[in-house]
Amino acid sequence: MASAWFEKSLNTTATTAGIANGPADPTTAIANIVSWVLSFVGILFLLLMIWGGFTWMTAAGNEEKIKTAQKIITSAVIGLIIVLAAYAITSYIGESFGA
Repeated sequence: MASAWFEKSLNTTATTAGIANGPADPTTAIANIVSWVLSFVGILFLLLMIWGGFTWMTAAGNEEKIKTAQKIITSAVIGLIIVLAAYAITSYIGESFGA
């Protein structure tokens, strides 16, 4: 009896939180994966920007360190642009085909 009550309570909580109860739709699963990957890329971009900025700030006029920091920041921005462009293209294609 307590088990049925517990299961009903969990189902009610999951429904209220918007968590699916059962097998997920493949489209939803892929969207969740893309969301996680984009979150990871955002965190990676932030860390690279902090690392590049820290390297630049601690260069103390050393031209080699400044160039290294500029390369890190430039690469991070280019990588972010590529990932966002890929996401935009994928999203556009997905919407065009009704996904």
